[in-house]
Amino acid sequence: MSAEVKISSENFGKTNDGQEIKLFTMTNQNKMTVTVISYGAIVKDILVPDRDGNIIDVNLGFDNIEAYEQRNDPYCGAVCGRVTNRIAGAKFTLDGKEYSLAQNDGKNHLHGGVKGFNKVVWNSSIKGSKVELTYTSPDGEENYPGEVSVKLTYELTNDNSLVLDYTATTNKATPINLTNHCYFNLNGQGSPNIDDHILTINADTYTVQDKAFIPSGEIAKVEGTLYDFRKPVRLGDRLSSIDDGIGLTINYCVGDSGKMKKCARVEHPPSGRVLEVSSTEPGLQSYTSYFLDNVKGKGGAIYKQFSAICLESQHYADSVNHDNFPNVIIRPGEIYRQTSVYKFCTVV
Repeated sequence: MSAEVKISSENFGKTNDGQEIKLFTMTNQNKMTVTVISYGAIVKDILVPDRDGNIIDVNLGFDNIEAYEQRNDPYCGAVCGRVTNRIAGAKFTLDGKEYSLAQNDGKNHLHGGVKGFNKVVWNSSIKGSKVELTYTSPDGEENYPGEVSVKLTYELTNDNSLVLDYTATTNKATPINLTNHCYFNLNGQGSPNIDDHILTINADTYTVQDKAFIPSGEIAKVEGTLYDFRKPVRLGDRLSSIDDGIGLTINYCVGDSGKMKKCARVEHPPSGRVLEVSSTEPGLQSYTSYFLDNVKGKGGAIYKQFSAICLESQHYADSVNHDNFPNVIIRPGEIYRQTSVYKFCTVV
């Protein structure tokens, strides 16, 4: 019988307004360790071994709660919502009523607004083999309709998988689109770039977008474009050529909503570390951290452009304004569900 995953909790300081924050540590039989904090449901640390058993933290983040509360926080490790990604013009119409949201990304709305799910304190506890976090978003929060109750569990398994299970319900029709925003560098957080990472994305199509990253509604084939990662690509050989040097900031259409599938694989040949991403979501937002600009992270590390990759399982950006995109509206009596898995392994 395999050893059980160990879970413990401790204090992680207080927010500016005096709320206490908990930190949970999960460690499996392979000495992989994941830490989660109750602020923003943030994944703080992910420590995984390389092919020789050397353990290092592969997840960008910060050392203390004060840093996570900063105004220019790049969403490191956080859960984003009520609607992740962008909403064009910070507006949508639902059941004949128009809703105006915060314009916190130019003229557009991003990751739930000024105080999205990444900036609130979640109720948290250890439930068996999982860390459970819950948050009730009041009707009108960030001008979204309906009271929404969200439950998220993090589970670390002995096959080195970090499993995220989300559910949500509402008392009024409202859009819901949740994701986790971990930044990965398989050479270790603080490494200068991801040039030597090899990326594969299992997607034949993507959502076409403008320079503000707002989808036009068109779904196009990756074939013949620089977005084609169906076969493994060394990132250093391509990122500087994509979208005038911005690299990847694009949504891939990875399959049917509600069906678990393998979406992406990242390999770091020097260490042998591999990350595989699976999800029930129809989209995978792939972002190679172009907008990280000398951000001071854990242990004094400085995070710069192309120093990490985000692989965010979610519905498509601006789905609430495109009838041809998978639905993001939930109504009373319905349950939003999502499962996403980040699995780590090594190759020789």
